[in-house]
Amino acid sequence: MNAGRAVWRKIGFLLLILAAVRGEDARAQVRLGILGGLHSSNILETNSLPGWDTAVKKYLGSRSGFELGIILEVPLGSGLYFQPALTYITKGRQYTRNNDSIAALNTDTIYNKSSVSLSYIEIPLNLTYKIALTANGRNSFFVSAGPYVAFFNSGSTTTQSLTNSPTEQFNSETDPVMVGKAPNSYKTVDIGINGKVGFELGNVMLNLYYSRGLTDMYTANYPGTFHNTVFGGSLGVWLTGSGTPPPVRKRDTDKDGIPDAEDACPHVPGVAKYHGCPVPDTDHDGIDDEHDSCRTVPGVARYHGCPIPDRDGDGVNDEEDACPDVPGPASNHGCPLPPPPVIVVTPPVAPVLTIRAEDIAAIDYIAHNVLFNSGSAQFRDTSFAALDTLTARMLAHPEWHLTIEGHTDNSGLPGKNMKLSQDRAGAIKTYLLRKGIPENRITAIGYGSTRPVADNRTVAGRATNRRVEFKLSIELQ
Repeated sequence: MNAGRAVWRKIGFLLLILAAVRGEDARAQVRLGILGGLHSSNILETNSLPGWDTAVKKYLGSRSGFELGIILEVPLGSGLYFQPALTYITKGRQYTRNNDSIAALNTDTIYNKSSVSLSYIEIPLNLTYKIALTANGRNSFFVSAGPYVAFFNSGSTTTQSLTNSPTEQFNSETDPVMVGKAPNSYKTVDIGINGKVGFELGNVMLNLYYSRGLTDMYTANYPGTFHNTVFGGSLGVWLTGSGTPPPVRKRDTDKDGIPDAEDACPHVPGVAKYHGCPVPDTDHDGIDDEHDSCRTVPGVARYHGCPIPDRDGDGVNDEEDACPDVPGPASNHGCPLPPPPVIVVTPPVAPVLTIRAEDIAAIDYIAHNVLFNSGSAQFRDTSFAALDTLTARMLAHPEWHLTIEGHTDNSGLPGKNMKLSQDRAGAIKTYLLRKGIPENRITAIGYGSTRPVADNRTVAGRATNRRVEFKLSIELQ
C-alpha cells in the first residue's frame, strides 16, 4: 500500500510540472487531451533451458488489453512537439494447451490454460513530428516516439484446467503475483520505448502504437530475460485549442533547411556555408574536405580521410596485419612464418565422472514444471513434457542416481500431507520405471510439510512450499 501511494505521489508531482510548462512565445499553447485504445500484449521471454521451446514456448501467446489516460502537447517549433502522457495500461500473456481426444484420454486432461494479467501506470515521453495535410494546419500525418517509464499497479495469475477423470471437472484458481526483487517476482518499474504513427483530424487523433520494454520486468528462478511488448491502436481527443497555426514554410526541395530561393544547389542537400551546396570532397573518397586530414589522397573515415597505415611496410595494412610492427607475408596475415611445430604426445587421462552445474540447473527446472492437480497425486497435463525430458536425461546418464522428494504446505492434517507427498514422489518414480529406468537408480521420499522453504502464512509462501525436488548423485556401474 505504501509503495502504491509513493507511485501516485510521483505521478501527481509530474502532472504539476507538465501543467506548468508554458512557451515564451504566445503562440506556444499547451494542449490537453484524453486517449484510449485496445491492444495485444505479450511477454517476450528468452532462456537457454533445455526443452523449453517444445514444452512451453509454443503454447505461449498474447492476450488482449487496453489503455486509458491523458496526454499533453507542448509545441517546440518547425512541426515538432513534446507529448508526455499518463496512462493506465494492462499487459501480460497467456498459456493455452488443448489436447486431442487420445492425449486427453491418456492424461485425463482435456486442456490447461493460464493467464498473467498485469496493470501499470505508464508515462510515455514522446517527441512528435507532424506533416500538415491542409493549409490551415488542422489535419496532419504524424510520427511519434520516445521512452516510457511504467510503475507496477496490480497483477494476478489465473490457472484453469478441464479434466475427464472420472467425469469432466473444471478447475480454476487465481492468485496475486509477487512483486519485488526476489525470484518469481515482478519488478515495480519497467522502462522501455514506444512509437506511434497516425493522423490528426481536427481535434481527433487516430493512430497505431507499439511499445517494448528495455529492462527485465520479471525475475525468474532461472536465467532468462523478460520484456513487455504491446501492439494496438488508440483514439484521442484534444480538449483544448492549439493556438495560432504554424506559419507556412518556404519551399525547400532538397530538405536541407535552406529555401530554394537562397539555395545554389536546390536539388542536392548542402550547408549554408556553401550557399546550400555540399561541402567539397577534393579526393572523392566520400569524406568532405572539412573532415579530411588528407584532402588530396583518398582514405577512410576512421583515419580522418587518410589511407590505412602500414607501419612495418610489408604491404599488409595495419588493420589486416596480425604483426603490424614486424614484416611478414600476406599469406601469414602479415607475420613472419613460424618454425616447424614440435609434436608432443600426452598420454590419455582416465575421465572422472561428475555432475555438471548445467545438468543440476536443468534437473531443478524440470522439477519446477512437474505439477499435480490440487489435493491429489495426478499429474497436470503440462507435467508430461518435463517428465519425458527427465527420462531422456536419466537414460543418457546411466551413472546418475535420482532421489525424488515430495513436499506440501501446512494446510490440512500432518498425516494426510505426509501421505500426499509420498504418493506424489511415488507417482514420479512409477512413471520413470514404466519408461525403462531401473528401480535401483530411483529413490522416492515424502516429507509432508516438515521442510518448508517459504512462509506458510502467505499465499505465495504456501504455493512455493507445494513442490517436488530432484537430487542427483553418481552411482558407478
